[in-house]
Amino acid sequence: MAVGAAVCALALAGCSSGGSSSADSSVSGAPAASASPSAMLMDKQTTTVLEQPLAYPKGAAAQVSSTIVELQPGQATGWHKHNVPLYAYVLEGTLTVEYDAGVTKEYPAGTAFMEATKVFHNGINKGSSVVRVLCVFIGAEGLNNTVKRP
Repeated sequence: MAVGAAVCALALAGCSSGGSSSADSSVSGAPAASASPSAMLMDKQTTTVLEQPLAYPKGAAAQVSSTIVELQPGQATGWHKHNVPLYAYVLEGTLTVEYDAGVTKEYPAGTAFMEATKVFHNGINKGSSVVRVLCVFIGAEGLNNTVKRP
């Protein structure tokens, strides 16, 4: 979706995933024999895409949620914001996100980012193929991960 979006949005905006998942055949967290070498996706990120300092929710039990947001060509998430940190990884396509701050960013497949918090934004698929975004919300019990614009 992300993201952003996802966008991530996502989920980037509460879009549901059209994808399916399969169980990992590895045991005890060990990678499967055919797994490819690991690659760093994000390392020691301290700010969001809008240069906001990352801040974890306080005062409630930690709660992590994840989803895969899927946007068809021309589809958008709708304007929304996230009250909690959101890690997004674009699995397929290119996600375009417009922010209330007057900024537009593009995230191609293979991009990992920390989505903006408490800033309304809209994730859009401007391409001709599907966009899929893994979104991981680092939230807290009782907090809404995503809030749609009234």
